[in-house]
Amino acid sequence: MPHPVHVEPVQTKRQQRQFMQLAWDLYRNDPHWIPPLRQYQKELLGYAPHPFHDIADVQTFLAYRNDRPAGRIAAIVNRAHNQRYQEKRGFFGFFESQDDEEVAHALFDAAGEWLRQQGMTGMRGPVNPSLNYEIGLLIDGFDSSPTFMMTYNPPFYERLLESYGFRKCQDLFAFWGHVDMLEQLDSKLDFIVKEATRRFKVTLRRMERKRFDEEVRTFLKIYNESLGGTWGFVPLSDGEVEHMSHTLKHLIVPEMTTVAEIEGRPVASVFGLLDYNPRIKAIDGKLFPFGFIRLLWNRRGIKRVRLISTNVLPQYQTWGLGLVAMARLVPEVLKWGIEDAEFSWVLESNKLSYQSLKRGGAKLTKTYRIYDLADAESDPESGGA
Repeated sequence: MPHPVHVEPVQTKRQQRQFMQLAWDLYRNDPHWIPPLRQYQKELLGYAPHPFHDIADVQTFLAYRNDRPAGRIAAIVNRAHNQRYQEKRGFFGFFESQDDEEVAHALFDAAGEWLRQQGMTGMRGPVNPSLNYEIGLLIDGFDSSPTFMMTYNPPFYERLLESYGFRKCQDLFAFWGHVDMLEQLDSKLDFIVKEATRRFKVTLRRMERKRFDEEVRTFLKIYNESLGGTWGFVPLSDGEVEHMSHTLKHLIVPEMTTVAEIEGRPVASVFGLLDYNPRIKAIDGKLFPFGFIRLLWNRRGIKRVRLISTNVLPQYQTWGLGLVAMARLVPEVLKWGIEDAEFSWVLESNKLSYQSLKRGGAKLTKTYRIYDLADAESDPESGGA
């Protein structure tokens, strides 16, 4: 008869290693799983310095059965979110578990109790560790691997969460498109691009490599300003902007970026990231000592791109400047030899982007879900919903 499950807060270096290793143990035979970049995940968990932890508190937990790790979870107090939305909402993330409701429920119990001790009500997730990073539980689209910086999990996780009482809060979608579809774009979309370009005298360019640090910060500034009305959005802190700009400058290729300017002022941006995931799998998530070289070597050999973000300053958002900025990428994509692209993620509440992608012929391939667990004092529909 199996021993009962017990949950412990992660307090030692050994437990930190167990927390990290558990994913490798659980997904050992799953061909679609992509390991995380180990150093990056350590930072986001708080096992190494990261500026997210200047605005949040994170406590990780391990569930044990027969004295072996069987599940894990992080409980998160995102102070920036709660200040912005005037809430006391708790979050959870980095959840992994065996197909065992006792293990999963014990983890949710532990995370919920810790959040209550911090004064939080309710629990939302998964966020790893916020909406500015990897988020969502995969609930549809298990037949292929995720693209770079998208989540993945077994189908049974949906049952583990819902059996505990979690309910849908918001869905997110990933759309796929083949390069051949560019020749079939709706003529009305082409008209919008030409008319918006003429009306505002828009100039378009790629990010300039010689001042890449500044360019990435400019992109992140537009990102912060443009998403103010988006469900659940919390701007990146100054520290997060600096940290993310340092990280992204190694991964971004200028050809997959656009900066749209009006009278010399950046007003919109688009950037895509090459799908590094097959290479991350090959290096098993280890950047050191030589993984970083293998990750970035011969990037022109990567033929898939994840189009992450099209951001337009609020005063220009109804004028089609996102389409203008995206159109600049088309010849670059063709010249690079990109074969297909994923557009992710798209909130279900973002009707404009959803309908634009559908109209352009993109295929919805994956669905991710954010869940809420409400208690008597919390409103699951608040917090930007």
